[in-house]
Amino acid sequence: MNAGQPFKVALTRDILTSEGKPSFGEGPLAILNNEKHIQWEFLPELVSEITPDIMARYDGLYVNTPRIAASSVARSDRRVRIVARHGVGYDSVDVAALAAKGVITTNTPVAVRRPVAVAALTFIFALAGRLVIKDKLTRSGRWHERTNHMGLGLTTRTLGVIGAGGIGRELLTLARPFGWKMLAADPYVDATTIAALGAERVPLDQLLRASDFVVATVLLNNETHHLMSAERFAQMKRSAYFINLSRGPIADEAALIAALRSGTIAGAGIDVFEQEPVAPDNPLLTMDTVLVTPHALCWTDECFDAIAREGLTCIADFAKGRTPKSVVRPA
Repeated sequence: MNAGQPFKVALTRDILTSEGKPSFGEGPLAILNNEKHIQWEFLPELVSEITPDIMARYDGLYVNTPRIAASSVARSDRRVRIVARHGVGYDSVDVAALAAKGVITTNTPVAVRRPVAVAALTFIFALAGRLVIKDKLTRSGRWHERTNHMGLGLTTRTLGVIGAGGIGRELLTLARPFGWKMLAADPYVDATTIAALGAERVPLDQLLRASDFVVATVLLNNETHHLMSAERFAQMKRSAYFINLSRGPIADEAALIAALRSGTIAGAGIDVFEQEPVAPDNPLLTMDTVLVTPHALCWTDECFDAIAREGLTCIADFAKGRTPKSVVRPA
């Protein structure tokens, strides 16, 4: 961008509702509107991957689901210098390839902590209370079958959290008052930090063997891809539930399906899938012991407002020559 020229920003269209309105509301757009040197628009085209042509038209991009690959920044006429992700995950962005070209990537780790932690508890409460089957009993006139579907109290159970980053720590904070034992597996967070949240840091294998509810809240990378394998599911209690709110490939989905079919684990709460949108013939969709949501259980008006404000502030700060608060560092 030359001196005096506006800083041009595009927001990807997949963040709009079917009525063409911003899914996060109009409020956060004031962050861009209040900066006279910023010009912005919603990307005219709906894309699944950011092309070199798009990278040549703007100085900054606010991106929801489209992928950004090394090929996106391969051309010499690339103009974009900042990519802001709408959300905490950035597995859809080749951060290292962008950084090599001088393009920074940001995400929104603070905004999603409380909503995702609440979503994890929502799954736990629904599974523990046998919510779905009790709803069916009531609607189908099977009231007297309710004693066949006793729920699980939490004070005698153990919660296991895989990943004690921002979301994992928020989950432990919110879960603590329920009086259960809490375990966390994360080699990058010290035991003192986890103990201060009322939990015990343990190896993953130990967590799986001891927990009644296992919640995955880790980023997807080479280390965590298929972290939950057939061998890991086999380590869990047959009465335990697996809950995934991170990314689908954290779990080997075929292994998860096999574990559920064989009774190796009791059930699951799945917000993310290896293939998204999920295939209509995916066996997980037909299992009574599984709760499924479309990678959106944490989505609320408050959540999206906070995400947009955090992400758009990163772009506004960069446009003003400031270092954004949430820069993703290449591995």
